[in-house]
This record gives sequence, C-alpha cells and structure tokens, in this order.
Amino acid sequence: MRIALLQLRTPATQAAALAHIEPLVREAAAAGAQLIATPEATNILQRNRAMLMPALRSAEDDVVVAGLCGLARELGVWVLIGSVLVRREDGKAVNRSLLVAPDGAVTASYDKIHMFDVDLPTGERIRESSAYEPGDRLVIAEAAGARLGLTICYDLRFPAVFQALGRAGAEVVPIPSAFTAPTGEAHWEVLLRARAIEIGAFVLAPAQGGVHEDGRRTYGHSMVVGPWGEVLAHLPGDAPGVLLADLDLAAVGKARAAIPALANARAFVGP
Repeated sequence: MRIALLQLRTPATQAAALAHIEPLVREAAAAGAQLIATPEATNILQRNRAMLMPALRSAEDDVVVAGLCGLARELGVWVLIGSVLVRREDGKAVNRSLLVAPDGAVTASYDKIHMFDVDLPTGERIRESSAYEPGDRLVIAEAAGARLGLTICYDLRFPAVFQALGRAGAEVVPIPSAFTAPTGEAHWEVLLRARAIEIGAFVLAPAQGGVHEDGRRTYGHSMVVGPWGEVLAHLPGDAPGVLLADLDLAAVGKARAAIPALANARAFVGP
C-alpha cells in the first residue's frame, strides 16, 4: 500500500489553500500513492478569530473540500483531508477530518476531541475551545484496504485514544497536525513513535510547516512510523512537499503478536 503525506504551509484563505495543495496532490498521485493524507487545517490557517470565523463555511460549501473531492475522483485515489476548519450544521465551528473515496464521495468524518488550550513557554496563549466545539466519538474507517483510526493533532498526547483505536482494529492511525515549533522540536517524534509502539500500528503524521501568513510558525517534519516504532519515512525541515512510503500491513499483526499489549491489557481500579 503506497501512501503519501503532504506537508503544507496553508495560507489564510481557502482559495489560496486550494491553489497551494493541488499540485502536491497531483505529484503524489503521479508517484503511485493510493492514499494521500493532508495535515490539520488544510483549508485555512488564520489565528485572528475576527477574520477566521466569518470565513468559515460548511464542509459542503468549502472550496478546498470540493476541490479535493474533485481531485480524488479525477485521479482515482483516496484522500484523507487531515482536517478542515468548518461550520457544523448548527452553526458551531469544528475541526473536522474527512475521508474521501476515489469516486469523490466523503465516506467518513471525525471531529477533533481534544482542544489545545495551553500557555506556551514562549508566552503564546492558545485556546481552541473558545472557537471550536469538540467531538465526542472515535471513528474507524476503511480506505485502500486498510482500517484507519482517525485522530487530529493534540489527540496525539492522549494514549487512551490510541488504545481504543487499537482495540477496535485500527491498522493505520493518521495524526494530521499543525504542531507549534517549540513543542514539535521537543515532543513530535518521540510521541509519534510511542503511539505506534504501544498499539502496534502504522502512524501517518502529515504536518503543517514554516511561517504562515498569519505569523504563526509550525514545525513540519512529516513522518511515517511503523508498528515496531521505526521511522519509515521523514520529510526533514518545514518546507512544503510530498513524503512517500510503502506500508506492509502484515507488519501490524507481527508487531502485535511479538508484544501483545492490547491483548494483555487488564481493567483496574485507579488510585
């Protein structure tokens, strides 16, 4: 199974974001990718909330979603839109992952559960919960012959999410992200490898990278990690680009047989 991760530097408008991503999708498809995964906030990155919120549309009306559905259909590939910032049916904003089939239809969606509410050592204060409604359910979806367990960015720091996806049979866990540069430098690789190891699954981590139009800086370093914790592919630095990897799904069963942590887990009473 050949996959491609797209590393982006998403602009501050949806139209510019689609123009940024389309040539990378075409490059990935031309290289034989069956599944193409994009990072968090594929459609827009704008930290000025007064400018961001009026710009958000429903997923059905978002030009990036429409464009990527069209590309999936034209190129005959699966596209995991790592996340788009959109308005829900009730008018509330959500951070949503969408899985698009080769016929252009959206076959699964997942709303980010864990909100990034932090005060960084740099002095930056981030409160995702002030803008977005968190999701409340995990999602497993089939794509290109693999069982995907959907997550988004900050979910990476919550092992219970991955334990639940592993027990539900996820073989591949995408973690589309827009990690800040300081936290990415400190924690990105070690957390990705830990999540892969503890459930014996492939981890796909397409990332935002570089200095964006709104002034934020994201870490980049998109990465594919195998079920044994080995880094299979890595896009060093923060420049936009395409990262390819070939996944042997049989490696999932081998890793879980060698270290049967999911099978050996026991219920317990907390302190």
